[in-house]
Amino acid sequence: MKPLFKTASLFLLILLNYSCAVRQQEPVYTQDETVDFQLFYDQLSPYGQWVNYSNYGYVWMPDVRRDFAPYSTNGHWVMSDYGWTWVSDYRWGWAAFHYGRWDFDNRYGWFWVPDNDWGPAWVTWRSGDGYYGWAPMRPGMGISNSFNEGYRDINRWNFIRDRDFGRRDIHRYYINRGNYSSILEDSRVIDHTTVDRRRNTTYVAGPPAENVERVTGRAVNRVRIQDYERPGQKLDNEELRIYRPRVRRTAGNQSAPSKVTDLQDIKPVKDRGTSNTRNNVNPIEDREDRQQTRPQQQVERRRSERMTRQQQTEKSQPMPQAQPQQPTFDEQEQPSERRRLERQRQNQQIRQEQPNQSQQQTVPSQSEGIRIQQEQVEKQDRTRQEQQMKQQEQQIRRQEQQVERQQQQLEKQQQQQQRRQERQQIKQQQTERSQQLPQTQPTPRQEQEQKYTAPSGSRRR
Repeated sequence: MKPLFKTASLFLLILLNYSCAVRQQEPVYTQDETVDFQLFYDQLSPYGQWVNYSNYGYVWMPDVRRDFAPYSTNGHWVMSDYGWTWVSDYRWGWAAFHYGRWDFDNRYGWFWVPDNDWGPAWVTWRSGDGYYGWAPMRPGMGISNSFNEGYRDINRWNFIRDRDFGRRDIHRYYINRGNYSSILEDSRVIDHTTVDRRRNTTYVAGPPAENVERVTGRAVNRVRIQDYERPGQKLDNEELRIYRPRVRRTAGNQSAPSKVTDLQDIKPVKDRGTSNTRNNVNPIEDREDRQQTRPQQQVERRRSERMTRQQQTEKSQPMPQAQPQQPTFDEQEQPSERRRLERQRQNQQIRQEQPNQSQQQTVPSQSEGIRIQQEQVEKQDRTRQEQQMKQQEQQIRRQEQQVERQQQQLEKQQQQQQRRQERQQIKQQQTERSQQLPQTQPTPRQEQEQKYTAPSGSRRR
């Protein structure tokens, strides 16, 4: 019993030591502790490349498609205790859209510069002429600088009609960038702010919720922000759980990425594809991809059904029956009769071979016909999809035109009412003046009558 007890105890000690070693290897974070930039270097490395960029130091370039833009792609706005908060569908959105700033390189696209302050979204806001707009703050830009009217680079801004703001699928309602210059001229900065007393930080809150409710005609759902125990974020109805630790600045080169990529090895933005890498996509994007591939799956299903039907029809067709063999003759038959019978047999064999050859020739023709039918079906499906897309676009354009016409009519009616009111005011003023004139000053005719008319007592004298 003693050796068995010793072996069992040794085995348990080995297991305990192994579990402790594994737990020591896994990083554990808490909201109350203070971390440094090494957290960003380690957590964002699987989703992009860290580059030593001039004037900024280590910056992060995400592995995204070429049409990516911060606070625009794969995300939406929610109203929280700190103002409008950006909820991203990317796995790394808890860091890159709530810490640091974004900047743009003409060759390599958007890149992120880390910083230590957490915020609901580091953007600047504008409104006016029926639009809401926002743009990511540049590195080094604070709240006071974001209120400057000179920040008008149209490539950084996103504009949407105010009635469509707050939607979950906000990317479907962005305005064409060709109109951004005129919208920027007619808009003004939104300087609405909130103060986080816990972190002693001021945030740009965006448009007030009351204004959004009045314009959209919909109630704005308020979301509470709660601390998340690990890197990431999770939105459940009225609660947004997000990892947001306090980040301290590191002096010198105390922390650095484990792998730094040379800037020349980064793929230019024009050479990137239109689909995200698999490890960079959240389940929300997977759902959208599946919805986009449904029409293709339906086409393939129809094609397979047609193939099975054709195969069933081919199987149901009766096969040609073999002709019975002619009886053999004995050696006692005459040679002439034997030759005649052999010729008949040869002719029969030739006749049997001819239909087989014709059938073999018809098989490829049938396969070609099936292929042609499949191509025609695919073309029809494509044309239908294109027509549906065109019809939807035309409907959207018509709706927009109708809305614009209605707005113009309302403006005209308002102008006409103002003109009528002004005319009425002028008429009232004229009537008041005309009523006051006889009381104050007599007309020349009345003065003459008063001069020539003598009192009744003078005639008697």
